[in-house]
Amino acid sequence: MIATTRRSFLGLALAAPAVVAAGPPAAAAPQVPQLTNLDHLTFLLDEVPLPSLEHHSTYDGAAHPTALAPWTYADFDGTTFTRVGGGTLDPTTGHYSQGAFNADDISRAAVVYLRAWQATSDGDARERARQLLRSLTYLQNDGGPNAGRVVLWQQADGTLNPSAEPVELPDPSDSAESYWLARTVWALGEGYAAFGQVEPAFAGFLRDRLDLALTALEQESLSRVGTFVTSDGVDLPAWLIVGGADATAEAVLGLVAAHATDPQDRRVADALDAYASGIKAMGTTASAWPFGAILPWTGSLGFWHAWGGAAPEALARAGALLGREDLVDVAVADAGSFTPLVLASGGPHNAWAPVPGEAQIAYGAHGRVAGALATAEATGGPGLREIVGLAAGWFFGANPANEQVYDPATGVTVDGIETDGRINRNSGAESTIHAQLTMMLLDDNPDLAALATSLTGIVDHDRVRVLEAESARRSPGCTLERPETGAWTGEGNLSGGAYLNVPPGEWVEFDVSSDDGDELHPIVWLHAQTAGRARWEVVSGPELGTTEAGGTGDAGLTEAPGALLPLPLKRPLPAGDLRVRCTSEGDLRLDGLLVRPAVATAHYRTNAGSAVLYANAGERLTRSPALADGSGRAYTVSGAARGQAVAGDRVRLVGGGFSVTT
Repeated sequence: MIATTRRSFLGLALAAPAVVAAGPPAAAAPQVPQLTNLDHLTFLLDEVPLPSLEHHSTYDGAAHPTALAPWTYADFDGTTFTRVGGGTLDPTTGHYSQGAFNADDISRAAVVYLRAWQATSDGDARERARQLLRSLTYLQNDGGPNAGRVVLWQQADGTLNPSAEPVELPDPSDSAESYWLARTVWALGEGYAAFGQVEPAFAGFLRDRLDLALTALEQESLSRVGTFVTSDGVDLPAWLIVGGADATAEAVLGLVAAHATDPQDRRVADALDAYASGIKAMGTTASAWPFGAILPWTGSLGFWHAWGGAAPEALARAGALLGREDLVDVAVADAGSFTPLVLASGGPHNAWAPVPGEAQIAYGAHGRVAGALATAEATGGPGLREIVGLAAGWFFGANPANEQVYDPATGVTVDGIETDGRINRNSGAESTIHAQLTMMLLDDNPDLAALATSLTGIVDHDRVRVLEAESARRSPGCTLERPETGAWTGEGNLSGGAYLNVPPGEWVEFDVSSDDGDELHPIVWLHAQTAGRARWEVVSGPELGTTEAGGTGDAGLTEAPGALLPLPLKRPLPAGDLRVRCTSEGDLRLDGLLVRPAVATAHYRTNAGSAVLYANAGERLTRSPALADGSGRAYTVSGAARGQAVAGDRVRLVGGGFSVTT
């Protein structure tokens, strides 16, 4: 690869540079007139040959046998970015063990340029969107036994790599429905809607390819509408794409665009209704883990991840378009209950498995922003708009590094922030794409852009925290177990990589410093079979309730019997420095205690002082000490305003809602 400096991005001939000079994201200017900057994403684009192959063709392919695709990664050495593919490079063939380009990033990049063109009427954005859609449809089988399905990886010379290393499922990648097929539906739907009036022939081609994708989906997930699978004894929808609300949600975004363009198309309408109903069934309540979040995967009841976190956005947009309040209600729980807790727990960690952890990445931040904004638009709730601004502040300093991680001057976005604040300063396609999708939303909403860019860092959190069982006092009969397979149970991660085995009659005691109303959620590795229960109490204080030690039943499609879950107790904690005792009346596997604050808070630095988010876990009106001077409003979980938040040195919160002060 050849080192070079950043060149102009006005032209479309982008094959020459492999490296671009740039630095880490610069400090935010006091006022940023426009946040969207496609320069770095355009740098990642390259011209890809589209050789003649059976079952692989594209629009006008004979006359124009090339198109555009983004390189998967861009490695930063402190001075320059180098575009690279996935896996290891064979220097002889120039092929990567995965590939240079992938259908996931091509799809999402096409959505970026489509939306940029629609927002600005920019002709270059339109042409790049067109070329990306041509590249994407080449990866889709146009006939044969796998018609409609999509090859994931492609080499720089155009060679398709349907069986990448390491192996990804399905293998070959076009042998069944997949995340990349779902994202193809997203791009095809938005492309069909955008090109309908300006280039009907191309729009018709995209609509035909959307039909091909639906034909493939009708052979698999859509053929199972109305049926259910068992996940550790719980019935979940069997008709989600690859079992995921995450994948299905991205397809729903494309179906929403296609249905809005042609409401009379029953095939699209039926698929949209079915998939939205499947995602809805993955919703949860705010009172128990994961606190209103939409579960992303039928393979685990105790694992939530931020990757592909479009479920609340998809439900809000589908609900608004279809007139289905039931869909919007599930989006409200995710955006108005879970997202404030995410922000108060340190930001968009990549996983709650079931304890919040792992790096924070642009796609997680974008999912929180887009979900809350779509829900605000569906409900009219102004409070959810404030959540949008706070969540988008991640890009500008409200993150564990307390640094700006998106640069509006270059369009560069870092690839992630580790839990200890270390920054991965590479800037590949996925992070760049999700940052630009976020910036376009902010540019469309100047008040939210002003709030987001005003956030310069995090002062403190009162967050969800975990007390490890292995560090607690315990009776002699308890044993510490460290599975040889490590922390992963097949469905979640044991916090600390270990758990306590607590036989009948044995006990464990935790020291807990509590505010009145804090909630305990014991994290139990439940057995599949009935295994008794455990009794929880404050020593010399109230009983808190009981938790089961097993009884999940049939593992169903999950990888292992039983489930690792934080379980609710009947009563919250009183205030004080407490001793909480668990007495086992069965075969208890105890991982720890998840403590949810009665009022979770995120205290931000701004360029004008402070902003504070307060989130009420309880169902009743409460008042919490103010963490900074300021004023603001109290909101319900749906974002409806319920009066002033500040009275003297206390902040007022409605039941299950949140307040924001500045």
